[in-house]
Amino acid sequence: MLIPEFPDFVPLTYKLRAEMHPQLPMTIDGVSEYTFANLFLFRNRYQYRVARIQEKTFILSGVQPPHSEGEKEKKFFCTTCAVPGRGVLEELFKTHDFWKGISDSLLTPNRDHLEAWGLEFTEDRDNFDYLYLRSDLAELQGKKYHKKRNLVSQFHNTYSSWEAKPLSAELYPVAMGILEAWRDQKGFEGDFAAAAEALEHFKGLFLQGKVYWVEGKPAAWCLGERLARGRMFAVHFEKALEEYKGIYQFVNQHFAASLPRYYIHINREQDLGSEGLRQAKMTYRPCGFVRKYTAVLH
Repeated sequence: MLIPEFPDFVPLTYKLRAEMHPQLPMTIDGVSEYTFANLFLFRNRYQYRVARIQEKTFILSGVQPPHSEGEKEKKFFCTTCAVPGRGVLEELFKTHDFWKGISDSLLTPNRDHLEAWGLEFTEDRDNFDYLYLRSDLAELQGKKYHKKRNLVSQFHNTYSSWEAKPLSAELYPVAMGILEAWRDQKGFEGDFAAAAEALEHFKGLFLQGKVYWVEGKPAAWCLGERLARGRMFAVHFEKALEEYKGIYQFVNQHFAASLPRYYIHINREQDLGSEGLRQAKMTYRPCGFVRKYTAVLH
């Protein structure tokens, strides 16, 4: 095994995939961060290191970048699959500022005794994952989706043809071209590096998606993976060119409709505290959230 037993940690690298991937999609809640792909793609942003408690959980150690000028970075840890024993938690809190990404299935059965010990839990609303019924996004039925249906209809009425193909190695250059054009239009990097690496390693990271053309020109792509024991699909990336009005709504609807019906929910990740992103995600009427909590030790 390449991942050492706690308290030893190693940097999270691609070669840890075989040890981490099989266990992570089997977690109940469907926390979007807890997939090998997501952890690997954002390993540099959070400086992830990983340890294990045999047959129980992985432990991730990371660094939270400052949110604003003058703020200091903070060190956090995550326990992906289970709550470690008190001795392990005590050791972790000696070297970390807070415990992050605690899901309901981990917190609920353990909350009373952890609070009695001195832990204080807080809802991490900025990191709640937005959950939608796959059927809602695929069908856009009812008054609540009137505006979304109109935008999809405008897309169909404006453009004479479109085409969608599953992402493949042959389509990697096409998808990268769209991503580079998206970056140029936005004028900033955003998650470009992670998205580029996701395209490069999509097969090895167990990701799947589609590439879209409008009137014969490459226009959009999306990429994600299964979560929560196959009941949920997480959309990690969705990139489109702005000149095609309604394309994001079209891709959102078409991709949801193309997913197998055994996916009950689509997880569209967090808003990270962005008010604009929160409003956009709420307009699709989430049916719920994957709630996450942080904890500090007093």
